[in-house]
Amino acid sequence: MAKGKINVQSENIFPIIKKFLYSDQEIFVRELISNAVDATQKLQTLARLGDFKGEMGDTTIEVSIDKEAKTLTFKDKGIGMTSDEVKKYINQVAFSGAKEFMSQYEDKMDGKGIIGNFGLGFYSSFMVSDKVEIHTKSYKNGEGTEAVRWECDGDPEYRLTKSKKEDRGSEIVLHINAESAEFLEEHRIREILDKYCKFLPVEIQFETKEIEEGEGDDKVKKTVPDIINNPNPAWTKAPSDLEEQDYKEFYRELYPMQFDEPLFHIHLNVDYPFNLTGILFFPKIKNNIEVQKDNIQLYSNQVFVTDSVEGIVPDFLTLLQGVIDSPDIPLNVSRSYLQSDSNVKKISAHITKKVADKLEELFKNDRERLESIWEDIKVIIEYGMLSEEKFFDKAKNFNLYPNVGGEHFTFEEYTEKIKAAQTDKDGKLVYLYTNNPEEQHGFIEEAKGHGYDVLHLDSPIVGHLLQKLEMDGEKITFARVDSEPIEKLIAKDDEHPSKLTEEEKETLKPIIEAAVPKEQFSVSLEAQSEKSPAFSITRPEFMRRMKEMSMTGGGMMGMGNLPDSFNLIVNVNHPLVERIHTEKDESKRSELINQGVDLAKLSQNMLKGEALTSFIKRSYDLIDA
Repeated sequence: MAKGKINVQSENIFPIIKKFLYSDQEIFVRELISNAVDATQKLQTLARLGDFKGEMGDTTIEVSIDKEAKTLTFKDKGIGMTSDEVKKYINQVAFSGAKEFMSQYEDKMDGKGIIGNFGLGFYSSFMVSDKVEIHTKSYKNGEGTEAVRWECDGDPEYRLTKSKKEDRGSEIVLHINAESAEFLEEHRIREILDKYCKFLPVEIQFETKEIEEGEGDDKVKKTVPDIINNPNPAWTKAPSDLEEQDYKEFYRELYPMQFDEPLFHIHLNVDYPFNLTGILFFPKIKNNIEVQKDNIQLYSNQVFVTDSVEGIVPDFLTLLQGVIDSPDIPLNVSRSYLQSDSNVKKISAHITKKVADKLEELFKNDRERLESIWEDIKVIIEYGMLSEEKFFDKAKNFNLYPNVGGEHFTFEEYTEKIKAAQTDKDGKLVYLYTNNPEEQHGFIEEAKGHGYDVLHLDSPIVGHLLQKLEMDGEKITFARVDSEPIEKLIAKDDEHPSKLTEEEKETLKPIIEAAVPKEQFSVSLEAQSEKSPAFSITRPEFMRRMKEMSMTGGGMMGMGNLPDSFNLIVNVNHPLVERIHTEKDESKRSELINQGVDLAKLSQNMLKGEALTSFIKRSYDLIDA
């Protein structure tokens, strides 16, 4: 029996591993399985190159639990190790066998990567174990290639003896400590394997399962190995080899609890100047802009790394779902956090470009389809236009602006449509919009009566986009249709003369102001068409937009806490206002004013409770009078 000390920088390596090396204990499963996959892929590479001439046979990796012995075992049929290799790769912590193998065969690898390495990954097993054993036999034959057994109790002392192991490969046996008993439960290990190893490129068996074969009376139950992974997921295949149904099935595999189908997908497949594969799905978003940190999964050569992809995927694309896989994204020792470097920035830019290209392609080749799903994806596009300047430049070609009639336009198309009618006397083009056609129906109808068109823009971040478009454009403005009287929103030269003198207005104004709370309403007497409402309530565009923007991360600081403010517009040319002006009975005049104000409130859905009850009673009284 050989004894020795593990070659480490400090004898405190094990406490460090157990407490600080990995953020999650469960990572040890991923690391040991990754090592087993490495060992298998090394042998497959040697076989392709003719350096291994034996039979590959079954290369399934096996994971098993022995609750009585309190052991968790990982077994592969890969390259195995000799006694000298165990001393080199296991005892010299952080000396990477995978790296040495890669350097030797990198020009012959045929694109097949080696996932991880022996070294620190293997030592993660001591986070949960009182003792770890390795039984290993090299694929090589001859002197010095006999099977060996290595064991260590979690201190720098190890023991190396001969083993009775007959088959090629390595068997890692963890003697689970009392504090980590959860890792002897089948459901817990299955959960971890499903999380980290679902798409590893070598079959992984965890225990067995029963299946039924045959039909009717000939049906029999059979115990078979339970293979827990899909070694050939859709993203590893060429897009030309996949049908639409293959993408849908892969989506179900990724998100078994998701009931909606994805709207469409983007297949990433790049090998220069960096390696990147993956599939991104556009889900139905509607008006939810909550950034999801776990929608997109990051893999490295099919090993799950993290579902927190900040830095690789721009924030606006974290609303998407799917997988990205790249061995060129640098990871720290636990593979759990990304380190910023030039490759990451290039990959992020490439993903953004691919998404923009796909949307532009959809716009050009199947615009009807894009319009049909616009409500489900518009928030993603708007978010991207606000956060990524390059995306904004491309999205200008395909971002759509629907109107209340259900038609969709690009910004350029819509500008052409409205510029003749909706340019005011000062040469400014006014884009009218509503965020709630039902609540603002009266204002929309009035705009239509003037021959104007109204956009339907209701996403929670659209105010930010309108602000950007106004800043980038010349002599254009967006105005919600209820922000001012329509004749004021798009002022023309043909102004209406007032039926009341300035003196008469000054007399009437305080009488009307007494009917509304002054801290909430600003009263304005204006000359409009007789067909315009006698009383209307508007919400000033600037203040309202700043308030809404501040509530979604923008606008002016503190605006979100300000109370709502409204304008009460009194049309002095309307017959009702003329009647109010000439009414001598103060009680009757007050009743008419309150009725007019309440009608305006009703049109803005602002009349509720006691005020609504009073309005209904007063309406009946006026009918009976």
